[in-house]
Amino acid sequence: MADGSRSGGVPVGLFVGLCTLDVVQLVDHAPAPDEKLTAREQLVVAGGPAANAAATFRHLGGRARLLTAIGSHPLGLAAAADLHRLGVRVSDLAAESTEPPAVSSILVTASTGERAVASTNATAHRLDPPGDLATVVAACDIVEVDGHHRELALAAARTARALDRPTVLDAGSWKDGTEDLLPSIDVAVCSADFHPPGVNTPTATLRFLREHGVAWAAVSRGGGPIVWAGPDGGGTVDVPQVEVRDTLGAGDVLHGALTHRLALHGTLTSEGFAEALRAAAEVASRACTSFGTRAWMQGG
Repeated sequence: MADGSRSGGVPVGLFVGLCTLDVVQLVDHAPAPDEKLTAREQLVVAGGPAANAAATFRHLGGRARLLTAIGSHPLGLAAAADLHRLGVRVSDLAAESTEPPAVSSILVTASTGERAVASTNATAHRLDPPGDLATVVAACDIVEVDGHHRELALAAARTARALDRPTVLDAGSWKDGTEDLLPSIDVAVCSADFHPPGVNTPTATLRFLREHGVAWAAVSRGGGPIVWAGPDGGGTVDVPQVEVRDTLGAGDVLHGALTHRLALHGTLTSEGFAEALRAAAEVASRACTSFGTRAWMQGG
């Protein structure tokens, strides 16, 4: 991994992947069939793994650019406006589209912080890489992809590898094309729901990633310890125990915070990777103590 920042100590991160418009309702319980509920609170914000990670990176002091698809529909403009307000530079590769963006309908249960999500994700857009992709990648310190928009993710990761920019994969779930992406990934952090074909345990997942060219990998397990492995061994990182109000976007925040830490860190060691995971877990845990994906940022 490269050493140092390209902008006077302020890390520059490129985030490639999904942006949604999230409609989030805080409810007492998930509704039964034909039941109507009155939500306690409501939020309408930009969401998606790459978008939330970019917002986190920016909040922590970095400069964040997001390559994604949003479009010119009023709902898309609302998502873009939210990201601009947060200081994220958005490059919309579907700017001419008048179709609605991906909308995520999210119910958060007040008593547990657990969430239920329905979304079309990136299925509405097939994105071609921009002509200036190499220039965009060269201007950053680190590249994170979330695996959505397959062709764009592949092009960004391969370009980053060719230009010696470290790459991070947010592996929320196994997707078509993930295996093609792995040889260009330096760091992969997976959720417990990430299961490569025939793989069902964190240890097996870490081994699979290593065998497919990923040098540093970790599996997050909610409030349980993060399991990680690198070229010289592995271990676990404890996650701070907090009073959970909302788990929505916690994994995205973890990735954004980790990417920020790695951009500052330079060449990785086992000790450095474990410390970066520990710092990222602290940020993600803090995000779980408030409703939605933005309130935690107001506390500094």
